[in-house]
Amino acid sequence: MLSLLAASSLQLAQAPELPRMPAIERQPQITYLDRSGAVIGVRGGRYAPPVDVAKLPAYVPAAFVSIEDRRFYEHNGFDPRGIARAVVVGLSEGRASQGASTITQQLARNLFLSQERTLERKATELVYAVELERTYSKKQILGLYLSRVYFGSGAYGLEAASQRFFNKPAAKLSIKEAAMLAGVLKSPSGYNPVEQPERCLERANLVLAAMVETGAITPAQRDKAAAQKPKVWKTAPAGPSQYFVDWVDGEVRRLMPKVTRDLTVETTLDQGMEIAAGDAARTVTARYKPQGTDQAAIVAIDGAGRVRALVGGTDYASAPYNRAVSARRQAGSAWKPFVYLTALEQGRTPDTEVIDEPVTINGWTPSNYEVGTYLGPITLQTALAKSVNTVAARLADEVGRPQVAQTARRVGIVSTVNTDPAMALGTTLVSPLEMTQAYAAFGNGGNRVQAYGIERIRQGGTVIYQKRPPAPVPAIANPALSELNQMMRTVMVAGTGGRAAVPGYDLAGKTGTTSDYKDAWFCGYTGGFAACTWMGRDDAKPMARISGATAPAEMWKSFMGVALKRVPRQAILPGPPAPVAPPPVEVAAEAAAVTAGTVPPSPAVTEPPTK
Repeated sequence: MLSLLAASSLQLAQAPELPRMPAIERQPQITYLDRSGAVIGVRGGRYAPPVDVAKLPAYVPAAFVSIEDRRFYEHNGFDPRGIARAVVVGLSEGRASQGASTITQQLARNLFLSQERTLERKATELVYAVELERTYSKKQILGLYLSRVYFGSGAYGLEAASQRFFNKPAAKLSIKEAAMLAGVLKSPSGYNPVEQPERCLERANLVLAAMVETGAITPAQRDKAAAQKPKVWKTAPAGPSQYFVDWVDGEVRRLMPKVTRDLTVETTLDQGMEIAAGDAARTVTARYKPQGTDQAAIVAIDGAGRVRALVGGTDYASAPYNRAVSARRQAGSAWKPFVYLTALEQGRTPDTEVIDEPVTINGWTPSNYEVGTYLGPITLQTALAKSVNTVAARLADEVGRPQVAQTARRVGIVSTVNTDPAMALGTTLVSPLEMTQAYAAFGNGGNRVQAYGIERIRQGGTVIYQKRPPAPVPAIANPALSELNQMMRTVMVAGTGGRAAVPGYDLAGKTGTTSDYKDAWFCGYTGGFAACTWMGRDDAKPMARISGATAPAEMWKSFMGVALKRVPRQAILPGPPAPVAPPPVEVAAEAAAVTAGTVPPSPAVTEPPTK
């Protein structure tokens, strides 16, 4: 029987003509890099380009060959000796305990066939394996194989698996790490480094032994590798970055509707900041879970509009909806700086005296957090620091709510702004991305920025898109800008933003909380860098007294404690006296809608004091 099998195998390998195998198809991929060149995500087709085996340490491909097909470099697509060995072992054990498929056969199956167990499929697989060997070199076959095999946890191909489990490119894998990945292929679920760590290590030791037997490594190298226990990332290290990748992927598709070749997109993202943002969102939300917290978002933008961090939830794998970009929630008192800026531009100053007392506007009577409690005569600076609602409502009515809407749009708010009396307390629905975009203008000298995440797009070595540095667009002039910054600093020193303060930095910001506790914010900035945090629930149910002064402020501080070390230390820019750009054309249409009475009212919000 075995001699007949060997003769049949030899005849097939020497056959002058075989049925042509189908064309190898692969959908193009878009690879996204952070600002330092590290891979943060891939979109498009499932499979990466073939692995360039020559660029890997020799022990990496050797690990796979040693355990999967140690006669790979000797056979012509299938291994009669391996098949015979599997038959003998199967007969002696009464069951099929050893596989006989070569790497080339596995590749043929992955490329062209299904996983069904039939004689017809197996025969076709053998034919295609021989044809692959006639068409491609061994290195090409191995490179194709390593780009197609599944390693579990959503990772197809060696590069994806190396990034997923070890947070490094395949070219930097250690011997032990290579052995662990090679061992996974027998059962991606049974030997998963995250889900089955002990079984994975046991299997890796078998791979190391096979590597010694094939001469890939020495016994000394095996012993050293066996003693190591590499760090395995339980969650994908680039997990938080997927919210950002989803956002910029949408922008790429708009720029290039038809992607026919692989693209590489260089982005503005700082992965160190992104990891810190993801950690802060996850940790602080979990800390306040007994009070009903469910989700969070963080966005950080530099003074030119580059998005440095963008996290749209606590866990992308389980909740990929991007709350940083797509969700629009009431801003609460984080909206009040637009009211105060409008007042300052009309001639008021931080020392202008106002009165915290009951007020009714068009039948609506706002209340402070402590109902029935009023501070009496105070300055505008104190009113903002303490987030006094009655003062903000009256001030917006005095300066004109359509003018406040124009101010908000001028500095970066893009959503439709309502202008009913409660708008002063933040009833407008906005995203964390646009709020951060608007706050960036407060800290960069008064220039409106347009948030962006794509620096350039390459096709191979050719740059096919390059972001042009945006020209500054003056949006806020002095003295109003300097006065607002003075007031916003006070919020963090003697107001509701105390928990967000990071010692040693020039910081300013504002808390925001809706009256029903459905949304809580902290938005703040330093010179040339702004960030906003939001916390709430996807089901829009109230949280239990979560205010912007508590969890969001703590989340902001946690993130900024890392982020501030990754940007140049800079004082908040006062901004030179300069002409202010005219408001966007949409503002005129919006003002007309207000005049016509077509803008619907919104519920009121209040701001609790510092906890």
